[in-house]
Amino acid sequence: MNTITLSTGKIFPAIDHTAILDSAAAAGVVLPYSCKTGRCSSCKCKVTQGTTTLLHPETGLTEQEKSEGWILSCVRAAATDLVIEVEDLSDTVIPKAKTWPCRVSEITRLAPDVLKVMLRMPPAADFQFLPGQYLDVIGPGGVRRSYSLANADFNDKQLELHIRAVDGGEMSQYWFSQAKQNDLLRLNGPLGTFFLRDIAGKTVYFLATGTGIAPIKSMLDAILGMPAASQPQKLIVLWGCRYSHDLYLQMQTLPDFCTYIPVVSRPDDDWSGATGHIQNVLLATGPGLSHAVVYACGSNAMINGAKDSLIRAGLPAANFYSDAFVSSGND
Repeated sequence: MNTITLSTGKIFPAIDHTAILDSAAAAGVVLPYSCKTGRCSSCKCKVTQGTTTLLHPETGLTEQEKSEGWILSCVRAAATDLVIEVEDLSDTVIPKAKTWPCRVSEITRLAPDVLKVMLRMPPAADFQFLPGQYLDVIGPGGVRRSYSLANADFNDKQLELHIRAVDGGEMSQYWFSQAKQNDLLRLNGPLGTFFLRDIAGKTVYFLATGTGIAPIKSMLDAILGMPAASQPQKLIVLWGCRYSHDLYLQMQTLPDFCTYIPVVSRPDDDWSGATGHIQNVLLATGPGLSHAVVYACGSNAMINGAKDSLIRAGLPAANFYSDAFVSSGND
């Protein structure tokens, strides 16, 4: 059996014809991930020794990244002994995913094409999650879709989701045309490794497009509840949408160490704020990125563009954390 060695020196067996991510999980090793379908780049890692085989299409990487030795651990298996560079999250206490029953307790229209859905859990449920993670909702007919959590805790036994309409989407049809209060659904979670690392005293940038603001809101609320010694020195939130009416959350009332910059890519005559791509707006502020940390959530295009431009501007690649929203093809 082949072995996989992390850059930290940790070694675990590679299960034949099994994704590196799953081989790690079987050995109790936690590596970054999100979609598990090869379409985002959350599980990106670099092979420094050995070769791999492709199990499924690897669309979340550019051809240049592939030529440089980068792979996605969710769709690559070890063909030989491997040495890979990747973040090891095994020392982080991450709640295990479980399947739970839940009921729809509230549906609120936040924007023309965005709903806030509150899911009520059973009274005895002890749903633990880290702010920034997501869950899968299992709807009518077993349709399964992923949504980020927008609340920072489970104190009121409810979970907040922000759901955008997708033209022709099967689950969108349910949420926007059929869903009603008290509907019985199931959820599986928490999922993903998009959550806060050590941010005490650092400069932190949150980048979001569209409903990518949901996990950012979760993280932001968690930060505001932290002791001052655990909070960042400076926090800048950039939220980009196409139109000003898509900015469905009010975030002007933030503490002094926080700055909020709304960005619109298709401004009308009444818009006087920032315009364009949020990473370009960030760079226009002349930030010092060498010691900054970035958390980005939203479209794959934004995340890829932001990562490339910010790293070129001096951000350490290891300090960019992301969760890309990828379509299932029939949402």
